Amino acid sequence: MSNTALDIQLKTLPDSPGVYQYFDAEGTIIYVGKAKNLKKRVSSYFTKTHENGKTRVLVKRIANIKHIVVETETDALLLENNLIKKHKPRYNVLLKDDKTYPWICIKKERFPRVFPTRRVIKDGSDYFGPYTSMKTVKTLLGLINGLYKLRTCNYNLTQDKVSEGKYKVCLEYHLGNCKGACEGRETEANYHENIAAIREILKGNFKDSLGNFKLQMNQFAEDMEFEAAQRIKEKIEVLENYQAKSTIVNPKISNVDVFSIVSDAGHSYINFLQLSYGSIIRSHTLEIKKKLDESDKELLELAIIEIRARFNSNSKEIFVPFKVNIGEQLKVTVPQLGDKKHILDLSIRNAKYYRMERFKQVKITDPDRHANRIMAQMKQDLRLGQEPRHIECFDNSNIQGTNPVAACVVFKNGKPSKKDYRHFNIKTVVGPDDFASMEEVVFRRYKRLLEEEQPLPQLIIIDGGKGQLSSALKSLDLLGLRNKIAIIGIAKRLEELFYPDDPIPLYLDKKSETLKIIQQLRNEAHRFGIEHHRNKRSKQALNTEMETIPGIGEKTIVELLKKFKSAKRISNAKLDELEDVVGVSRAAKIYNYYHKE
Repeated sequence: MSNTALDIQLKTLPDSPGVYQYFDAEGTIIYVGKAKNLKKRVSSYFTKTHENGKTRVLVKRIANIKHIVVETETDALLLENNLIKKHKPRYNVLLKDDKTYPWICIKKERFPRVFPTRRVIKDGSDYFGPYTSMKTVKTLLGLINGLYKLRTCNYNLTQDKVSEGKYKVCLEYHLGNCKGACEGRETEANYHENIAAIREILKGNFKDSLGNFKLQMNQFAEDMEFEAAQRIKEKIEVLENYQAKSTIVNPKISNVDVFSIVSDAGHSYINFLQLSYGSIIRSHTLEIKKKLDESDKELLELAIIEIRARFNSNSKEIFVPFKVNIGEQLKVTVPQLGDKKHILDLSIRNAKYYRMERFKQVKITDPDRHANRIMAQMKQDLRLGQEPRHIECFDNSNIQGTNPVAACVVFKNGKPSKKDYRHFNIKTVVGPDDFASMEEVVFRRYKRLLEEEQPLPQLIIIDGGKGQLSSALKSLDLLGLRNKIAIIGIAKRLEELFYPDDPIPLYLDKKSETLKIIQQLRNEAHRFGIEHHRNKRSKQALNTEMETIPGIGEKTIVELLKKFKSAKRISNAKLDELEDVVGVSRAAKIYNYYHKE
């Protein structure tokens, strides 16, 4: 990949947390790093002078950059760890001790123990994490042990052995840290209620526990046991402040492939996340150029087969945004909520980021390509004979029939051309008649363009339904422009598009870029018209004494009001203050008028 291509990649990286991977010219991954802000971190490699010789060599060898967007810095840390272990890149530190992150285990047994571990064993136990440090785990376990009284012994507390009295309570029971399940002093049901509450805490759901503790705290306070109430209050504060659980990892989600798709008119982007024991170990986005009008379902099915073969995936389950048909060997899951949905959403975010970056790169390397694509899409969507490179949109503005005005906004190649915007004061219509006003402004606009031999638009959009469209058509007929310029009306309520001589409106997909541009045109025309309407009313309302001063016109009055805010302040202003705004001659006229005595 050339330096120019790398420069484009750097400019289009997101300002999000994530993990970046550097590849050499042979496609070998040579470095993995994490970042709070991907754009700043990766750019720093290419903008700073590095003292370390190996870093300079690394930068010279970078031929390609890939990245994975995550939600938090903690996610980035965990993902970086997974990728370094998997790929062992040349320029990363060697993890000689093969450190793994700690988990919290709720053991599968009659009275479950809760303890930290660095080994995840498939024995039916529940594992939560991984956590970024053992300190976090100890803090959380300390919290849990303070909230709930659990056993810490290794006894096999089967019902038979407890009934036979094989075990005796230990010091922990006498210290009040355990309720003595080994002697049957605590029921299994009560113990499992505590375990259920602990599971919710480890998932990040503190609602039930908080509610129970608040009830306890209030009860202690009512019983005047303020020290006990304070201890419960401290536990509540710790619970409320604790932020738990990464969306990236859940040990129950093991050996799963996640696929998502984001499409536009010409391309689809399929993101693939590979999970192993709840951790992401690979991310890849595939770009597919559409040849025909293929559906997302068709393209996703094609991409799943291609990507799984390319990466030799043996996962038995996939998460996807909708049902796909790829044989009976794979379990297809469409997540609706919880951790599985979070991971699917993360895949969708990566696909969207990739698509945005591709658009940004195209705009830098080929600025016309984006406009060409939009124009071709609009021509197809709106059933036009030619691409609408030049679009004009009309809107009427009047309030209770006063100061009727109209606005014409112009878009060229899908973007506003503000220098071509025009305002119209309605001249021939009396009262609030939108139809007649539309007829007038459309006639005046195109009569002038014809007289001045200015280029005509390929498309006219009328902000209104059938009535306004019919009025505009009358003017085009008078000017001989019917069928020479395409014209449509857009009704506000349901975004219906009306065509001449067609009683059935066209409805575009709400997500289509064509509809978004039409809405932008309509909104811009409305804004521009209202702005002119307000200015006109304000000027008409500006009927002050100043208008009667000889030699003082509207522009002078506006300049003075901008400075002094009111006519009264102008009348009380000193001569030199007025001179600073409107000059010596006009200032003298105004000052003398207010100081005749």
